Amino acid sequence: MNALRQPTQDIDWLALRAEFPVLAREVHGKPLVYLDNANTGQKPRAVIEAMDAYYSRYNANVARAVHSLGEEATAAYEGARGKLAKFLNVRSDELVFTSGTTQAINLVAYSYLLPKLQAGDVILASRMEHHANLVPWQLIAERAGATVQPVEILQNGELDLVDLEKKLDGRVRLLAVTHVSNVLGTVTPIREICAMARRHGVPVLVDGSQAVPHMAVDIAAIGCDFYAFTGHKMAGPTGTGALWAKREHLQAMPPFFGGGEMIRTVSFEGTTFNEPPHKFEAGTPNISGFIGLGAAVDFLSGIGMPAIAAREQYLLGVATEALRAVPGLRIFGEAREKAAVISFLVEGAHAHDLATLLDLEGIAVRSGHHCAHPLMSFFGVPATLRASLAFFNTEAEIEALVRGIDKARRLLG
Repeated sequence: MNALRQPTQDIDWLALRAEFPVLAREVHGKPLVYLDNANTGQKPRAVIEAMDAYYSRYNANVARAVHSLGEEATAAYEGARGKLAKFLNVRSDELVFTSGTTQAINLVAYSYLLPKLQAGDVILASRMEHHANLVPWQLIAERAGATVQPVEILQNGELDLVDLEKKLDGRVRLLAVTHVSNVLGTVTPIREICAMARRHGVPVLVDGSQAVPHMAVDIAAIGCDFYAFTGHKMAGPTGTGALWAKREHLQAMPPFFGGGEMIRTVSFEGTTFNEPPHKFEAGTPNISGFIGLGAAVDFLSGIGMPAIAAREQYLLGVATEALRAVPGLRIFGEAREKAAVISFLVEGAHAHDLATLLDLEGIAVRSGHHCAHPLMSFFGVPATLRASLAFFNTEAEIEALVRGIDKARRLLG
């Protein structure tokens, strides 16, 4: 049970909220209440300005020119890698820039696992995984004659560690698991999971998309082999993200994409490749995006991830208590360790209908299967409504959500 006492940090949350321009707009003549942060995070002014400055002042390609614009662009781009590395407590040369979590996981699937996957092998993935951490494994398993098997969850949304231990046998070649569920908000005991897998000699890939924006993440302390995350959920631009991997894996993995920048020498007789992480970053990258992501890291670091986590836990407690009081409302996933994500249904109301009616009140929530069909099947529902909070949300917005649900219930009843 989350305490409902406001965190004591001396932070002006309303002033921070004012740094997000989109939050000042209206939708259908009502103030915007943005509760879809698990889908994508909103962008602070500092991120928007950093991207604008790149295009306005030093637009140039990176790692290709000695002129001033090129050197400034390269310094800002690689500076973002350094900021991210410090933010996550890893080495910058172990951090591969990608378009997001999906590309990062596919890189591991095709470059690391597929070359060693054989018929009869098993890939484990938890039942609460986003499709991005399931479908790539299915694609390569089909090629190799391997199988993807689920690690089950408990009714409260927690990972079934007994089932995991039972399934970590000699056939398993990789465990894919989320750090925080995008549907249930479940925070998995990721260090314990990785320690368990290590005892069985099984490498672990962690999907950190929903963790990195909302809590302090120390990848070095987790003990995984791979950690993937996306930039657009952590106040950064779309089309940005990264894969962290142990250095020995990056050294052994062949390139996934070929082209410029990822090479050392090229001839018709053969090609030699750049060192990691650059051997996985072919072509002109999303320069402005990663500069914006660097600004997002600065912004979040300026607040402090422990303060952000405490604020969001407070809001989660307020929202959970308020929603439990709504007649006919069922919350899915009430793990003991949970991020500020609440999936729910209201008796007699389809998720999409309710989301549409809430939108008319200016309230943005997500409805659907949330790219998690196996999880929906587990609970026996086709879809849920999801309210996902960020530090800039307010108690008044939670009250608006409850009023909106009550109004929709009356209209649909």
